[in-house]
Amino acid sequence: MHIAFLTPEYPHTQVTHAAGIGTSIKNLTTALVTEGIAVTVFIYGQKTQEIINENGISIHLIKNKKYSFLGWYFHRKYIESYCNSIIKKEKVDLLEAPDWTGITAFMKFKIPLIIRFHGSDTYFCHLEERPQKIKNFWFEKLAISAADAFIAPTTFAGEVSKQLFKIKNKTIRTIHHGLDLAQFDNKTPAQFETGLILYVGTIIRKKGVFELPAIFAAVRQKNPNAQLVLIGNDSADIQTHSSSTWNLVAALFSRDDMKNVSYLGKKPYAEVQEYIKKAHVCVFPTFAETLGMVTIEAMAMQKAVVNSNIGWSKELITDGESGFLVHPTNHQLYADKIIELLQNNSLCHQIGTQARTRIEAKFDIKNIVKENIEFYQQMINKE
Repeated sequence: MHIAFLTPEYPHTQVTHAAGIGTSIKNLTTALVTEGIAVTVFIYGQKTQEIINENGISIHLIKNKKYSFLGWYFHRKYIESYCNSIIKKEKVDLLEAPDWTGITAFMKFKIPLIIRFHGSDTYFCHLEERPQKIKNFWFEKLAISAADAFIAPTTFAGEVSKQLFKIKNKTIRTIHHGLDLAQFDNKTPAQFETGLILYVGTIIRKKGVFELPAIFAAVRQKNPNAQLVLIGNDSADIQTHSSSTWNLVAALFSRDDMKNVSYLGKKPYAEVQEYIKKAHVCVFPTFAETLGMVTIEAMAMQKAVVNSNIGWSKELITDGESGFLVHPTNHQLYADKIIELLQNNSLCHQIGTQARTRIEAKFDIKNIVKENIEFYQQMINKE
């Protein structure tokens, strides 16, 4: 079996961007190779045209091209042509692509196309209750219509996407993103920096970062020595059109609270793990996810997590057992859960231990990869 992935991102030094989509794809492709599956990764929008063979994975960097007219169409046809040439040459059996931006709109392949719901613009606009550009919906709808089947990282993401795109008579299989648990092994869970609250993720409105100043203010009323550390790329704000969401968020902290806040920007993956180990509590007050990779990574490292309670998160965490689930706008309750954990190390340890147990049961890539292979085989045999 030979499986190919089309993606705008992937964790590699020669790739221009990597985030949740790229991380989940790399986890899966690495596991597929371990199971004896041939894997090709097509990464579009790159600075150079290059083929890299690494750890059994054939990585194709597809150089970005600009067109003076109908660029959205010709860019896709260019990617399609390149992929089809490799698909034919290397005898690829199935192609997987993300839903985001509807990149496969106007593309045709002679092999099955599976779209994985990493999170479309349509999906995020729906969850955030904000208007969507008609063009963006059109691209994503066309891509969805041409797909043979779908994989959703949570049942919630699959059901919402099914309703938004009016998907009928096509299979939507829920298969969680997986983790190589050996890479998320915290041997000293009882060691952490007391009072350190950690947020990891893009500094963007949909991640709930505008709720953090009020939550942190309530925490410091009971724990004045608490520290808040934020790690992640800054981004433009979609509502105010500010070039820096962080500047907007920082202005919401009181002067006194701000003395206990550190924004570290983007950090290498290995360093992020070290900060997770240092954290007393990890917080993810997000409004829009399909799953939330960093949440399950923190849980795998036996951290007590206070997460959003919206849809998908209920498939990650059992509230009060393997973490806490609170709506991001309920600032006082969100703060109360953080305070409860900061003041009770025994509870922190218990929650962290149960979080690891849940990740081992639900998100171990050794099991997840077999679910993917089974589904891929079903789709290939259908042809």
